[in-house]
Amino acid sequence: MLLISDANILIDIENGLLTPAVFRLSSEIAVPDILFELELRERYSHLLDAGLKIKSLTPESVKKTESLTAQYPRPSMMDHSALALAIQEQCPLLTGDKDLRIAAKKENVEVHGTIWIVEQLLNQKLIQLHRAKDGFDIMKAKGSRLPWTDADKLINKWELIASNNE
Repeated sequence: MLLISDANILIDIENGLLTPAVFRLSSEIAVPDILFELELRERYSHLLDAGLKIKSLTPESVKKTESLTAQYPRPSMMDHSALALAIQEQCPLLTGDKDLRIAAKKENVEVHGTIWIVEQLLNQKLIQLHRAKDGFDIMKAKGSRLPWTDADKLINKWELIASNNE
């Protein structure tokens, strides 16, 4: 499965030191070429070597980006380019941006965030629970604005699973 990401998800994952594991998921992760050039290339170009894919918007999707920007003024145009690419590719969008999530849902696009990605890493046994906890702790220390009660619920769920398997 293909997943389209905005920049903040990739930055959270990078900050949490989870990048190598994320690009071993059974899904491919891509970003729009314009988003990569304007928001990621300078500090995060190494994500290409890790497995990040870059996709181009079709002319129709460029127009869709413009109409999304007019319709939903809160997310940035770069965020709208990620949504337009998810629509183009008919796949889920990865974002933690509240306004982009609202727009995506109104556009009938499946949306997931950083906590969902960490859960996928745990489900696919690509990281252990302590690594998820450490990743969340580092993200929090670096100022990530995740819904921390949801992150705690995920950790608690997996701690319960681990204790039941002992």
